[in-house]
Order: sequence, then C-alpha cells, then structure tokens
Amino acid sequence: MTRLAGAGLLWLLCLVLPAPGHTRDAWEETIERVSEGVVALRVTGTRAFDTETAGVAVATGFVVDTERGLILTNRHVVRPGPVTAEAVFLNHERVPVWPVYRDPVHDYGFFRYDPAAVRFMRPRALVLAPEAARVGAEVRVIGNDAGEKLSILAGTLARLDREAPRYGRGNYGDFNTFYYQAASGTSGGSSGSPVVDRAGRVVALVAGGSQRAASSFFLPLDRVVYALERLRAGRAVSRGTLQAVFERAPYDELGRLGLSPGTEARMRRAHPGAPGLLVAREVLPGGPAAGRLEPGDVLLALDGEPVLDFTDLAAALDARVGQPLRLAVERGGEPRELDVAVQDLEAVTPAAYLELSGAVLHDLSFQLGRSYGVPVAGVFLAGRGYAFSRAEVPARAVIRALDRAPTPDLAAFEAALATLPDGARVALRWVDLARPELPPEVPDAAW
Repeated sequence: MTRLAGAGLLWLLCLVLPAPGHTRDAWEETIERVSEGVVALRVTGTRAFDTETAGVAVATGFVVDTERGLILTNRHVVRPGPVTAEAVFLNHERVPVWPVYRDPVHDYGFFRYDPAAVRFMRPRALVLAPEAARVGAEVRVIGNDAGEKLSILAGTLARLDREAPRYGRGNYGDFNTFYYQAASGTSGGSSGSPVVDRAGRVVALVAGGSQRAASSFFLPLDRVVYALERLRAGRAVSRGTLQAVFERAPYDELGRLGLSPGTEARMRRAHPGAPGLLVAREVLPGGPAAGRLEPGDVLLALDGEPVLDFTDLAAALDARVGQPLRLAVERGGEPRELDVAVQDLEAVTPAAYLELSGAVLHDLSFQLGRSYGVPVAGVFLAGRGYAFSRAEVPARAVIRALDRAPTPDLAAFEAALATLPDGARVALRWVDLARPELPPEVPDAAW
C-alpha cells in the first residue's frame, strides 16, 4: 500500500515538473532579449514652451541605434522646449541624454546618449517593423508603467485605423495619422514603450490611453522609420505641411459630402481594399491651403498619384517641401485641381525662445494655431513672469504689437524691444487664446 502511494506521488510530480531539456516559452525569450534595449527616462522640462509647462516626468524609451546612441520615445517626452534628461538602463546605469529630434506633429522623438558612457552592459538595439502590425496580433508592452521599472503588459491589436486621440484644446494633439488600439491598460510612465510581437520586433509605439477604459493607443511606425533613416544618414528630417487636417471617411459618408457615384465606382474598382478616402476636415486660415482647399473636399490624388491613406499623404508632402503640389479633389460632386505650395513644417514650429523678466516668449506654433483655429502668426506668451503678470496679461496670450510696433514673430518683438530704454512703460497689444469670447483685439495693457 505504501509503495503504491509513493508511485502515485512520483507519477504526479512527473506531470507537474518540466521534463529535462524543456524549452522556455517564446515570449520569455523575447521579453528577456527586448528588455536589454528598454530604458527608463527621467525628463525635466526647464521652461514652459508651446503646449507644455515646466515640470518633471518619467517615461520609457528604447534603443534603436547602439552605434549612434539613439533612443526612440514620444514627442511629448522629448518635449518641444528645453529639457534635461537621463536614461536608466536595465542594469541601473544612469547616463545623460540629449534631444536630437522631435516631430512637429506626430508623437515621436529621439534622444541621444554617449555609447561609451554605458560601461557595464551592452544595450540591444530593437528592430522597427511597421509592416508586422496586423489586427489580432498578440503583443507585449515593455516599459515603465506607472513609474515601475520594467513592467510587462499583454494585449492584442484590435484596430489599426483609430482616429488620433484628442487631449483637449490648447494641448498637444496628433493628426493626419491613424493610431492602433489594444486593451493593454497602460498608464503614466508607459509613454514611449515599445509594442513588440512574439518575434521581438517593435510594431508600434505607446503614445496614450483612455482614462475611462483599458484601451491603449499606439503610434504606427511608418514615419518613424523615415526619420530614423535620415538621422542615420546625417540628413535633416524633411517635413511638409499644407496647414490642413484630414480624416478618412467611409464611402457612405463621402456620398453625403457629395462624392459622385461615378467617382466612387471608379475608386472602388481601382482600390478594392480601401474602405474610404481622405477628406479635408480643417484648413487653417493664413496657411498655404487657405482659399484653395475647403473643409469637405474629398482628396483623390496628389500630382496624379492616388492617395488612399495618411502614409501616402505624408510621403508626398515630405518629398515636396518648398515645391508646388497639385491636388485632385472633388467638392460637392465637382472635380477640381488645386495648386498648393508645400510649406516647411519646421518653419511653423518654434525652435527658440526669449526670456524676459521671468517670462518665456516664442513664435506661435502650428500646434497651437491649429488647436485654436487661428493663423500661425504672433508671439506666444508661454510663461508670464513678473512684468506680464503685473500688467495682467494672461499666460497663453498672443502678442500682436509692442509699443505700437507690429510683432508678427519673435524676431520683430526682439527688434522692437531693443529700441526701448530701461524702465520704459509701453503699450502692449495682445489676444487671449484661451478666451475666444473676447473680441479679436483687446485694449492696450500697460507693461
């Protein structure tokens, strides 16, 4: 009886314990490999700038080039303004990092570190594979969720065509791109985490999430790969814009916008896999497309090439900065061809600021112009400081004139400021972006 019980116990142990030579699950090997390239980022924004206030944040990044020391993360982590930052590697080594690029629109950017500064481990560069993203793919988010170093969250890609998340008026907002969606439940600290498949390829970049559900929003990597290739080649990242925002609408909606049945039939035959077409949603006043493109215009082609999604649109604009571009659109059932000059996106993205009496001023950005629906012109008061606070000028005001001299940009403001004697009291003309109920021009304020 005793021998029989012992044999039964031995049989049970054989079922529970792995047999000699048992191979680990593929996810275990993938996570172990990918983790060697993931870093925790500690970022301090030293000044209010554009859509961001000064402050400290934790986030995630991952190495994409070990030779050049390039780390990929979100634009809102790299921040549009001045920062100091450090990266914490898997073995807890801390090294300083410097911003080398942040996209003006899409939520990605790059830090750089000195590869020689990482002395006791060899970081692994992760491979970007945007083509591997597909509905139903099982993925893992490897990052610093809620500030916890190296958290691992599971998910399944459910959508590849979600509208870019909206973070509120006056805040940073992505547009002219799709996002991916998965129920992975990410939270603060996961920003910039790699979304990897079972093979360890990065298929997307964590960018945001819902506060009311477990939904997470991932940025596709098509334009990230484009920017990385140019950085590796030592070239500037060319980005073009029409100062217009597009959305993709299904054919049923396009019909209500006036798309003719003949055009719909032709586009469906030529592109049977496309569920709809791009439509102009917003056209910024004062931009290159103002007076030509109108909201509701259905985009059919650019320079004779069909445009089916945001990847086609971005590739065409980035390749033709400073050049004319012919848009084939349909407006209310009537085909039209529009010639529009592609503007350099960096030209409407501030890259310098003036600090005066504790205040931070810079050119109004395309981000804020688009958010408030105003032309990209004027000097933006990102931080009030002492003098502007005393004059009761609100933060986020746009300064139109100083001492009755127009200030369409920061250079004009500096030139007008240089003519003023020390201690002078002058008139300041400004508009409050945050209070659209005010008239376009408010009374002068003493400054």
